[in-house]
Amino acid sequence: MSSESSAGPAAARVPVATADTVEPATIQTRETETVDVLVVGSGAGGLSVAVTAAHRGLDVLVVEKEPVYGGTTARSGGWLWIPCNGPSAREGIQDSIKAARTYLQHEAGNHFDPARVDAFLENGPKMVDFFEAETEVAFVTGTAFSDYHPTVPGGMEGGRSICAAPFDGRKLGDEVKRLRPPLKEITVLGMMIGSGKELLHFFNVTKSLTSAAFVAKRLISHVYDVATKGRSMRLTNGNALAGSLAKSAFDRGVKIWTSAPAVDLVVSPEGVVTGAVIDRDGHPVTVTARRGVVMASGGFPQDLDRRKRLFPHAPTGAEHHSPAPPGNTGDGLRLAESAGAALDESLPNAAAWVPVSKVPWPDGSVGVFPHFIDRAKPGVIAVAPNGRRFVNEGNSYHDFVQALVKACEGEPGEARGWLIIDHRAVRKYGLGFAKPFPLPIAPYLHSGYLKRGGTPADLAREIGVDPVAFEETVARFNGPAAAGEDPDFNKGSTAYNRFQGDPEIKPNPCVHPLNTPPYYAVEVVVGDLGTFAGIRTDANAQAIGPDGEPIPGLYAVGNDNASIMGGNYPGGGITLGPAMTFGYMVGNLLAERG
Repeated sequence: MSSESSAGPAAARVPVATADTVEPATIQTRETETVDVLVVGSGAGGLSVAVTAAHRGLDVLVVEKEPVYGGTTARSGGWLWIPCNGPSAREGIQDSIKAARTYLQHEAGNHFDPARVDAFLENGPKMVDFFEAETEVAFVTGTAFSDYHPTVPGGMEGGRSICAAPFDGRKLGDEVKRLRPPLKEITVLGMMIGSGKELLHFFNVTKSLTSAAFVAKRLISHVYDVATKGRSMRLTNGNALAGSLAKSAFDRGVKIWTSAPAVDLVVSPEGVVTGAVIDRDGHPVTVTARRGVVMASGGFPQDLDRRKRLFPHAPTGAEHHSPAPPGNTGDGLRLAESAGAALDESLPNAAAWVPVSKVPWPDGSVGVFPHFIDRAKPGVIAVAPNGRRFVNEGNSYHDFVQALVKACEGEPGEARGWLIIDHRAVRKYGLGFAKPFPLPIAPYLHSGYLKRGGTPADLAREIGVDPVAFEETVARFNGPAAAGEDPDFNKGSTAYNRFQGDPEIKPNPCVHPLNTPPYYAVEVVVGDLGTFAGIRTDANAQAIGPDGEPIPGLYAVGNDNASIMGGNYPGGGITLGPAMTFGYMVGNLLAERG
């Protein structure tokens, strides 16, 4: 840990690569930079700090390890969970801080942190108001998008989740070239599709002239943008959030250095974090931060060692498949620890789990597709390696994975299961990376991503599960499903289940028999949407040490900050909502501190 002042050239440790290993070496840093605020990481949390602080007149530098900015946010769905938010209130949603607090206390259980939760609930609506009124960021509501556990105390059937509105990438000018593209596995022909009504148009493209016209217009615009700009200029979901935040930052003079990892923190003899050493284009630059350094580097989803230690389903670290950017290797956590900060690794779930399928690409690489909504569709069930169902498939991705891991206890290899669908449903809804009609199904069968069998027994043999058990499972589901019922797991019983279902299917939008051969399956394994374990902070998002005392000059937001959700997943956007809220709070706090 460097302890020299960064007012001039300072000795600092930077990694020097050799053929076999990476060892620290002490060299002289001759390049220096001085700013008010240094932010390490360029996702929603870091950019929220930057925009807020710069709006208050501070000089801000954002450093990003990867060659593109936007972090995990740019690959995300772009949803924020913010109780009592203004956009939903304007649409008639009635909520209260008391109810939201009750809900979070129920969800977090013994890990409920009242001070940090209260700070989030108080400042979340203020954050939304600020970004709506003062920046390029805009939101659309999810008034029917339920909390994930709406029937428990304080839960609601809609209105707490809002999503980034589509954003015109042309506003970024040349800087759009540095914006991280969306996760290609969740695009259609490389095109981003917005949540809600826009997605419904794509599902209804063969049934509605209005939807067909909408989709045709989107395709034409996308093809034109790719031909003239190299990528789509209509940004949606997390890409829209990252793009609009970046535009707001650039407008306020914020600098974003890409390909510029932070390799060391600078700490004064008094224990104050005063800056960091940044590896910029292979040259160490000592950056002095007069007001503070903020860790916002995206947690540790790609850190094999920490995964091995904290993910029970990944004994070697490799039994986990994250769609997070490859650079999210826990740098922020390691740097904070080196400055004396404590980590919270006590949560019952160290990450936000999501089932993912492995997508084979023609070049031999393998992508990751996160399964958010297909599991809830009528005509879809999930089975464990024993061929039996194990969960309400319409429940949240976090709950689904917990049930999957439990169902796979004692089974050899990594935790895995299969999503099962019949021909009617796969052509109507698709399954994972396999797209619905009118796109052809053959490429997914040819690549091996999608498995097919003429009968349930045929499919069972194709995927390696017991045919007798699997046939019994399908028959047991199909009987009650004819009446829209699921007595075993109650699929379709909650508002969240039904939101992801198909309202055209009556009486239960989530349940339909699997009775139209052939039958198909996609293997799902364990992935994440971000890590929960992280740097311990107080209610101001200031890093604290093992003794509970704050580390002067050091803050953490986003997935570098230990989650306030207690290891649970209460609703859509519980990572980005706190990330932007605490980012907004830190930006204001640093502006108010001389």
